[in-house]
Amino acid sequence: MNLSSPPASSASSHPLAPYGWDAGWESEFAPHAERGLLPGRVVRVDRGQCDVVTPGGVVRADTEFVVPRDPMRVVCTGDWAALDPEGGDPRYVRTLLPRRTAFVRSTSSKRSEGQILAANVDHAVVAVSLAVELDLGRIERFLALAWESGAQPLVVLTKADLVADAVGLSYLVQDVETTAPGVPVLPVSALTGDGLDVLAATVAGGTSVLLGQSGAGKSTLANTLIGADVMDVRHNRDVDGKGRHTTTTRNLLVLPGGGVLIDTPGLRGVGLYDAGNGVGQVFAEIEGLAERCRFQDCGHDSEPGCAVLAAIDAGELPERRLESYRKLVRENQWIAAKTDARVRAEIRRDWKRKGAEGRAAMQAKRGRWH
Repeated sequence: MNLSSPPASSASSHPLAPYGWDAGWESEFAPHAERGLLPGRVVRVDRGQCDVVTPGGVVRADTEFVVPRDPMRVVCTGDWAALDPEGGDPRYVRTLLPRRTAFVRSTSSKRSEGQILAANVDHAVVAVSLAVELDLGRIERFLALAWESGAQPLVVLTKADLVADAVGLSYLVQDVETTAPGVPVLPVSALTGDGLDVLAATVAGGTSVLLGQSGAGKSTLANTLIGADVMDVRHNRDVDGKGRHTTTTRNLLVLPGGGVLIDTPGLRGVGLYDAGNGVGQVFAEIEGLAERCRFQDCGHDSEPGCAVLAAIDAGELPERRLESYRKLVRENQWIAAKTDARVRAEIRRDWKRKGAEGRAAMQAKRGRWH
């Protein structure tokens, strides 16, 4: 018998089991338990303090001791923490357990820091409203971050009841499926209940995070899944579908059918942050075609023998997809270059090489003219 691994039954009967506690977390926490600390999951963070659900209930704790100067190590909703036992005033979060997954975006700061939106997430639910025109590029951006986080993405098309007919709805679903290879796309309506049973069954296992723009219907979805009006919802503007009210904090909620849900504020900006693998997953068909290009470093611009351009000419690949791919790759490289000197040097070398090739091509043309 492996005495270092706690039996699964002890974890399943633990008071924190509804919040996602399992044998793995119990094993990770064992050294902290020996120090007399308590386990807990962060359900909300607010101005240097957080609400943590512990075996004895929800407590308020200070986050001062958790590397406040490192933006990637700040306490985040969904984190599992070790905190002071009862009796301390104030009580502190002493450390965080290693994260299994983390949904990270870049901040608007000039230092290009990462901001963690949710931790230890199994499903990234991207809510997209059908009350306004689909922004496929934004969906691709969300999915790149979702794949990079380590979570399984799911696109939920909300307000499906606003689409006039079933044929029109099927076309919209197909458009998103083309944009999201390998990702389930689910149209739902909180008004009619269509699709909600499938969504509830999906999020019943593990932790899910709701992501999307303001007005995407995230809070309505959260209320429907929970079966109570725990999130404040107001009517959206008719002009652009944006909510007059948006969630202002990230809240972790237990679902009655099992699983945990993290509702996030509406995201205006979703900048990439070290999301190269995620971009590759979103545009898997382009990266697959690129392997058949004549040149290994093909830029899919005007190079001879480019399999990507050939697919566009043949109508097999939408040109919009290639443009979106180029944009996200450039953005991700730019973010990486600001934080990694080696990447900056590689980009400069690539620019110089392409510049030399361009000058050589121009000189060859001039020679032919003369």
